[in-house]
Amino acid sequence: MTVRVAVADDQALVRAGLCGIIGTAPDLAVVGQAATGAEAVALARDTHPDVVLMDVRMPDMDGIQASRLITATGTVRVLMLTTFDLDEYVYGALRAGASGFLLKDAAPADLLAAIRVVAAGDALLAPGITRRLIKEFAARSAPEPTMPAGITTREREVLVLVAQGLSNSEIARHLHITHGTAKTHVGHLLTKLGARDRVQLVVLAHRTGLAGGSS
Repeated sequence: MTVRVAVADDQALVRAGLCGIIGTAPDLAVVGQAATGAEAVALARDTHPDVVLMDVRMPDMDGIQASRLITATGTVRVLMLTTFDLDEYVYGALRAGASGFLLKDAAPADLLAAIRVVAAGDALLAPGITRRLIKEFAARSAPEPTMPAGITTREREVLVLVAQGLSNSEIARHLHITHGTAKTHVGHLLTKLGARDRVQLVVLAHRTGLAGGSS
């Protein structure tokens, strides 16, 4: 299945470079480009990409505001790109519902991997979004003292491991279950908690205090 990608950056050369990198991957395809935040919102609405590569600093409307509008209206995921490794951008991106945060000096292979990860909702991106930052972000958000009803004991165990940054394969080994079972548990958590991806699961785990626990 081909992952559809929209590229939003105010610099034409950067957009061309990103599109060129994406074009080297047979499983990825560029569906459009945008030079402003407003254009990115319109592009996402018109083309329904799986992932939007979104620059933080853009004219007309910044990438964080554009991301908030894009993620609020559907299943499109956003991967934030920036040259600035500053906490406030990460916080802003998380608040806007972004699924990943990557510096522009990342290697091409890392960019392609990040797009695939965000499209699958399958793992937390390490570059830019660290557990420390997410923990601090969760602390700044409204607390969730209890886990919503309907979450099983096993799902709580899986959520703790997701918050620790483990992949589905690592969760499977830790709990002595199959990879498919681990993936199913994560899927149930996403549905029951109304989370878009694992980033939101991690934030919720911190807000409920589960992230500091153990299985």
